[in-house]
Amino acid sequence: MFHGSMVALVTPMREDGALDVPALQRLVDFHIENGTHALVPAGTTGESATLDMREHCEVIRLVVERAAGRIPVIAGTGANSTAEAIELSECAKQAGATAGLSVTPYYNKPTQEGLYLHYRKIAEAVDLPLIPYNVPGRTACDMRPETVSRVSRIPGVVGIKEATGDVARVKQILASAKPGFEIYSGDDATALDAMLAGAKGVISVTTNAVPGAMAQMCEAAAKGDAETARAINDKLMGLHRHLFIESNPIPIKWVMAQMGLIPAGIRLPLTPLTPASQTLVREAMRQAGVL
Repeated sequence: MFHGSMVALVTPMREDGALDVPALQRLVDFHIENGTHALVPAGTTGESATLDMREHCEVIRLVVERAAGRIPVIAGTGANSTAEAIELSECAKQAGATAGLSVTPYYNKPTQEGLYLHYRKIAEAVDLPLIPYNVPGRTACDMRPETVSRVSRIPGVVGIKEATGDVARVKQILASAKPGFEIYSGDDATALDAMLAGAKGVISVTTNAVPGAMAQMCEAAAKGDAETARAINDKLMGLHRHLFIESNPIPIKWVMAQMGLIPAGIRLPLTPLTPASQTLVREAMRQAGVL
């Protein structure tokens, strides 16, 4: 259903932590103008953990409204409560989102059967294409390939954002999942290798800062032009790595503030990027041609 460079969109905030709606609207235009293939608002990079329900739904609505059908909007709808994930999925559907992206429940560490039942319940409750998101480094919960295979057969589940960075796992999932089930990398540093192994694209933090380059890299990979894709990706590797030098989205929000795209606001318990990290991230920006 989806392909290419899909941005895990930051949520612009003013210095006091309030949502900056005009900046969010400008970001939507910025990405569409620079070739991004889909927008993913209100996900974990969008600080969904510190958005209340009203704000979460409002961010989705604003992005859908501004995108106006020009590119797909995959709304972040994840929660560690199945009932809350259903409520967020319904918000996304009512807003007109193209699909929902639902992270595996964090902290409560469900069993593999619990994960299967969680996604089945969401898919049965809300008629909106559903993409589970597996990122065990953040959730302490790993949806194993055999469970992904089961989940892929739930009507309405169309793909998975797989963020372990394990390319062998991409191949394993593709071999066992329902035909037509898609994989989207959730790890920028290994996204190119994942796409060359069969993933359809990447839901990317790096794309926030370099949408044009990421779109070109993904388009080259989709054509099988590994040489061109690697040449682009090599320039971005510093960003891929250093945007996670402190907890995401701390570094990427600093980068975008430096670029004049958003204010510097971020919500506690996240804090501004430290000076030592700024030096490393600034060098990665230079290598990527952002500065």
